[in-house]
Amino acid sequence: MTYIGRFAPSPTGLLHFGSLLAATASYLQARSQHGQWLLRIEDLDKPREQTGAADAIIQTLAAYGFEWDQSIIFQSQRLAAYTDALNSLKPFIYACCCSRKQLQTFAHRGSFGLIYPGTCRYKSYALTDSLTMRIKTNEQTICFNDQIQGLFCQNLERELGDFVIRRADQIFAYQLAVVVDDAWQGITEIVRGSDLLDNTPRQIYLQQLLGYLIPSYAHIPIAINVLGQKLSKQTLAPALTTQTHELLDNLVKALQFLGQTSTEAPSFSTLKECWDWAIDNWDLSKIPKQLAYHPMHFA
Repeated sequence: MTYIGRFAPSPTGLLHFGSLLAATASYLQARSQHGQWLLRIEDLDKPREQTGAADAIIQTLAAYGFEWDQSIIFQSQRLAAYTDALNSLKPFIYACCCSRKQLQTFAHRGSFGLIYPGTCRYKSYALTDSLTMRIKTNEQTICFNDQIQGLFCQNLERELGDFVIRRADQIFAYQLAVVVDDAWQGITEIVRGSDLLDNTPRQIYLQQLLGYLIPSYAHIPIAINVLGQKLSKQTLAPALTTQTHELLDNLVKALQFLGQTSTEAPSFSTLKECWDWAIDNWDLSKIPKQLAYHPMHFA
């Protein structure tokens, strides 16, 4: 089967070094296996979208030498597919009127955030557009063997509770949309940051309910700042520069973070030289089996 990977940024801001890590790892994993690498813009959350961010993301990736296969997919153009999936899941979903304030008051906090206490599970509210839609979980423990982080297991009902698949403002939840799109695009492996490791059992659960094939997963360490915070738009991570003289340096720094370069690695004079070497020498097993660390620790 042809390998198909993907990179799926959200246009809520510009790409930063953490984004470059995820893009680089997913790209090299695909190219090293002569597979396809797809680009998907996850632009469902329009209130959080930054004007011009989608175009800037595409231009930045192109500047760094990424080459994607097929047309770029925008999730905002896929609403009908998510609606069909929601209809398929009707035997397992229910409407919820719990507010965020109520959840903060009554829900227990677990390792992965608030655990929904099932308040609305048996209230039989109509499935209207004005209410949140949750999917029923069960006592099944879902495990998967991550290719970097190893075995990861989660009991959704005990550790998370029934989770949201469509919000009260009618925006489809990330968990549902990403599962539908990965299946539609035939993604065979998902390479992304370890901050999404605990999302994977939810996605596998939805894949099982929808009858989709389950891809393999590889979660790379995330980059953190000096305060121990994930590099993100929320923590004001600086945007990636597209200055020509810095592109190669940033790419080499990303390869170092991913454990791919050493004192034996050649020095590169062009981005193409760097990419060609990185594809030929890519080794997933060299990626540190850590959830996070600061880039300077491995520079």
